[in-house]
Amino acid sequence: MGLVNKLANITAAWVLCAAIAVPAFAQESPEAEPEAIPELKFSTGDIVLPNKVATLHLGEKYHYLAPKEASELLQMWGNPPDDTTQGAIYPAGVNPLTRGGWAVFLTYLDEGHVDDSDAKDIDYEDMLKDMKEGTEANNDARKEAGYPAMHLISWAEPPRYDAATKKLYWAKEISTEDSKTHYLNYDVRVLGREGVLSMEAVATMDQLQQVRTDMRPLLDVAEFNEGYRYAEFNSKTDRMAEYGLGALIAGGVAAKLGLFGKLFALLLAAKKFIIIGLVALGGFLAKMFGKKKDEAA
Repeated sequence: MGLVNKLANITAAWVLCAAIAVPAFAQESPEAEPEAIPELKFSTGDIVLPNKVATLHLGEKYHYLAPKEASELLQMWGNPPDDTTQGAIYPAGVNPLTRGGWAVFLTYLDEGHVDDSDAKDIDYEDMLKDMKEGTEANNDARKEAGYPAMHLISWAEPPRYDAATKKLYWAKEISTEDSKTHYLNYDVRVLGREGVLSMEAVATMDQLQQVRTDMRPLLDVAEFNEGYRYAEFNSKTDRMAEYGLGALIAGGVAAKLGLFGKLFALLLAAKKFIIIGLVALGGFLAKMFGKKKDEAA
């Protein structure tokens, strides 16, 4: 499978994170919170994910929602149901169903072993510039589809990679033309033997400090189980991913082209989705392919 198709597949499992609506209570409306807040059925302690590849050591500080409950939360936020997640997490002191509420959605990308040898060579400011250009280039298509232009403002938190623990995290500030609110996408990726565990929070920029405080510990609570750990990779038998860390950041918000029709329809109906669109297929990939051609030559 070619690199373009692979990068399109990067978020087949993460498409929900590219389209999660910020909770209605967290947006600009000052209206009162609902009179009755539904109860969420959660678990605490050590949580083995449904696919058995990783364990979350949450203790009592975080609550875990199983996939069914995570899908119900998405629907309460105004999203369509989704059965592709590995569940969701939120801090014990946060209620996702109140004003300012937020949660972290878990997905697993089974696309092979991601080589991290490019970690020291990535120029994140250069990448941000390319991602901005890709976002702006995609805005004509967004407007034609009937929803407002979107702008990638900056890193809310520059990408950082811990080579020892194989964990990568970053955050982006995003705005749309129809809203004064600036949105926050906070991402954590944990590299495994043949896949990547994704943890993504969607909130508003005024929640950055809270989200940063609560997301940082998640770098420590998530670990792959025996047989799925990065160090257990066997080059003779295991699959290699056709992309590196840079593509996880720049391409981690692209979606399969076949899914965009559905997403556009949802956007037309609900005007509040956070979509990066084809950022990864813009300036960043153009530059990537240019480099590959030079290397091949």
